[in-house]
Formats: sequence, structure tokens, C-alpha cells
Amino acid sequence: MFDCVTVSVPARLHLGFLDLNGSTGRRFGSLGLPLSEPETVVTLAHADETVVEGPDCERAARHLDTMCRHLDITTHHHLVVEQAIPAHIGLGSGTQMAMAVAAALRRLHGLEGNVTQDARLLGRGSRSGIGIASFHEGGLIVDAGRRKDDAEPPVVARHHFPENWRVILILDHSDMVGLHGEEEVAAFRALPPFPVESAGEICRRVLMQALPAIVEHDIATFGEAIEAVQTVMGTYFAPAQGGLFTSPRVAEAARLLKEAGAHGLGQSSWGPTGFVFAPSEIDARRMVNAVRGQVDSEIELRIVKARNTGARIVGKSLAPAGRRARSIR
Repeated sequence: MFDCVTVSVPARLHLGFLDLNGSTGRRFGSLGLPLSEPETVVTLAHADETVVEGPDCERAARHLDTMCRHLDITTHHHLVVEQAIPAHIGLGSGTQMAMAVAAALRRLHGLEGNVTQDARLLGRGSRSGIGIASFHEGGLIVDAGRRKDDAEPPVVARHHFPENWRVILILDHSDMVGLHGEEEVAAFRALPPFPVESAGEICRRVLMQALPAIVEHDIATFGEAIEAVQTVMGTYFAPAQGGLFTSPRVAEAARLLKEAGAHGLGQSSWGPTGFVFAPSEIDARRMVNAVRGQVDSEIELRIVKARNTGARIVGKSLAPAGRRARSIR
């Protein structure tokens, strides 16, 4: 048993759904990639009174309360959200916060982890399984979508992302956010049936281009595949999000980066965060420097790595064995 536990979980890019049609018995399916940053980092300790603080602490507090009730834990805790992935910008903040809090609580009390059960309890993974899969392990991930029995989407492919490649995140720091909550549900309901032909094109691009390109370290072909998937998905979601991109500023920055030599432009989930890929850190810096003076002042271009590992969970004992440390309040 530990006195405190720190859990670090990665943001993720959602690179596209595979099949929103569902006529094969499975729906959604996803292609995604966890990132080196931003992260959600939480530290949980025993305490005399339950206190939750830090960014996005209200959501963290709800998850802690739900998990304590589910696990019949009646003791108090001090939960500090040290870092939080910004909410509703397309980087998977909700799932990662939920998984981090659940994992910290289980480890603090010496309980076996159960990510699948916790995700269902906390209302995560209803469409994409990428966030949950990123908790287990990193790399480029493909999940096969949900069956009608609501089982967790199985991971059917996972590949180590080339260490030299970089992701350039295109972050819109205006007040714009992607669709979420009831608005997201309403958007899915209002959209027309997803064409079978579009699903076939996406799956072909993923299986016959994106995955082989990762194995062969061929960034040009990988980028071509991702951009093709993004075009199909963006066209379908355009009525709900106002175009291929949620943010015109992000769209323009992505276009400029592509002209500077970047590969695979797109938007993660509902955005507004966009992305492109570069073959190296040096190339990424060159591309960013080439367009920096041309992008909108609200746009941040951040160079990050992909993450080939899952969540990091570290437990600490703050007092000698046999003596419980006084909890911080």
C-alpha cells in the first residue's frame, strides 16, 4: 500500500473513424496516436478530509466520487490535478482524466486495475477506443469498433511510431471548442447515413497505406493516407462543424505547413486542434519557422513526439514501514 500515487496519461490524436455505417455489425472503429504532450497528471493521497484541486478539478472530483462509491471506499483523499489536457479541443481530455483518477485510486488502495470496467462506469469509450487503448500502451493504434452488445472496441493493430518523426500540433487559443456532450450526440443523430463506399475507402487507406507506411518508415505515404481519411471524414462532418476543419485559422495554418513540406494534415476528433507530420525534429522546426509569421495570432504551433508507451503510474511511501504519514490537506 502506498501513501500517494501519481498517474500520468497522454493526450491522443484521433486520426479518423473507420466505419460509421455499421452494416457489418460493428460501428465506428478508430485510428489514433497518443502524444508525448500535453499530459494529464494527477496525484492522489490519503487524507483526513477529501479535497480536490487543480485544473479541471470538478470533473476529477466527480470521477473520484463515482469510483469510491463503486469500490465501496469510504476513506478520504487529497487529489491534486497537476496538469490537465485542455478540455474539448480534440485531444481526449475526458477519457484520460477518468482513467487517471480511476487508476490512482485503485493503486493507492492496492486494488487490481480494471480499465475496461472503469471506462464503462465513468462513461468513456462510447465511440472510440483509442483513449482507453492509449492508457495501456502507446504507438499507432487501430480499434475495430463496437458491436451491438456494447463490448469494448478491440485493438486489432498497434505499431511502434517512428521515433524520429514529429507531430506539429496546431492549437487554436481562441474561445473555440469542438462539439461535445449533448451537442455531439445531436450532431451524430442529424447526420445522414454514412456511405458504405466511404467506409471502404477509409479502411483501404488504413490497411493498405497507413499501416505499411509506418512499418516501412515512409512518411510521405503515411501522410497521403491520413490526409485521404481526413478528407472523407471531414466532408461527412462538415455540416456539423462548419467545414473540413472546425477552425478556419487551423485550416489555414495546416495549409501553410503542407506548403512548407509537412505531411498528412488533418483535425483531431471534432477539433479545433489540427496536426501535420514531419520526418524529424529539424524538419519540424524548419516548417514552423517558415510559416510562423503567416499564421493567425491565436494559433500555437507545438512540436511534439508520438508516445510509444502507455500511462505511467508511480506509487510512493512517505513514511517508514509500519507508520502512516500525515496526509496533506
